[in-house]
Amino acid sequence: MKIKLITRISVALLTARLKQTAVAAFGVTFSIMMFIALLSFMTGLNDLLDNLILNHTPHVRLYNEILPSKVQPIARSTAYPKAYHFVKHIKPKIELPEIRNSVAIIKTLKKDSNVRGVAPKTTVPIFYNVGTINLTGVINGIDVDAENKLFTFQDYVVKGKTIDLKNTPNSIILGIGAANKMLVQIGDNIQITTSDGIRFPLKVVGFFQSGVDEVDKIQSYATLATTQKILGKPKSYVTDIQIKLFDMTLAPALAKRYNTLFEVEAIDIQTANAQFETGSSVRTLISYAVGITLLIVAGFGIYNILNMMIYEKMDSIAILKATGFSGKDVNSIFITIALTIGLVGGALGLLFGLGLSALIGEIPFNTASLPAIKTYPINYNPKFYLIGAVFSIITTYFAGYFPSKKASKIDPVDIIRGK
Repeated sequence: MKIKLITRISVALLTARLKQTAVAAFGVTFSIMMFIALLSFMTGLNDLLDNLILNHTPHVRLYNEILPSKVQPIARSTAYPKAYHFVKHIKPKIELPEIRNSVAIIKTLKKDSNVRGVAPKTTVPIFYNVGTINLTGVINGIDVDAENKLFTFQDYVVKGKTIDLKNTPNSIILGIGAANKMLVQIGDNIQITTSDGIRFPLKVVGFFQSGVDEVDKIQSYATLATTQKILGKPKSYVTDIQIKLFDMTLAPALAKRYNTLFEVEAIDIQTANAQFETGSSVRTLISYAVGITLLIVAGFGIYNILNMMIYEKMDSIAILKATGFSGKDVNSIFITIALTIGLVGGALGLLFGLGLSALIGEIPFNTASLPAIKTYPINYNPKFYLIGAVFSIITTYFAGYFPSKKASKIDPVDIIRGK
């Protein structure tokens, strides 16, 4: 019975000052709406920037780094066992960047339960021949199917199709920057020269755009078979093995394991992109800080409105207490008012936040550096809506608790004498 009566009194006080109630609810609605829209947009932007790196970067990369021999030939001599060898200008070992036993390594990796996929690659430094001018470039020999599956390669091919690279012998997909420099079109033939002076003709079947202009001026793609033919190497010749994992956080541990197991250099994505990950974390932290600040500011606004409401309703509080309502009942009334404002304002804020996020997500975002992106990125993570809902209830509860606690301690006789 008392709960129903407290509810009726709370509703009466809410409707008596409808404008104040609406302003308080609007404050909650606006703060929740902006919190949702801000986090959705900022995390969507972070995901976009992360994907620019993650889509092109393996979780673990195996390669053979050319390094000087740890033990020089002179150190192997037993003629002068106690002598100190002054050796300067040590040269690297005479060997190729090829990963030895690449076929066996790939088979072993595909059996690993942590590995989602493996994509072999052969990197070939070359020169693009443009008349009498040579432009520096790099051809990446790839397994087209694996590259599409693991690195969404097709999304960055702005003209042509990746299947043409697979079906057309001696073909190449040029970086858009290199293509513009050479003024070539799809179907044209170009000449490239390797560092060993070998000239090789290739047919252009597409253009590639990564979003990084300096990369697009140099980088291009061909099949593994084509790059092996250019170098005059067998089918087993591979310079990189790119690994995608089911759980990216395992990359550092697995990189160490593969380094020991296969006796090759291994680098994980966290080590390769440590600076980028730090920037992403800072941007996310700033987004949460700004959003939560909006909610706290809204809470202070509700506190001020309820404080003024209590001050204006002193006579009503005196009558309630004089007719038998306890301080706890008065406390419950004003907390009910605050929570009602929080629930209504929060629900509208979540709804409008979703609508504003969807509206931002429809705004055209066309840039030459990101051909796969057509609109502004939005992340509809349910976690943001849960945080907004919980925070709106918590802030409005405390915004109503402190004024109501003050009201519950008021002596009705003091109020009547003051009147």
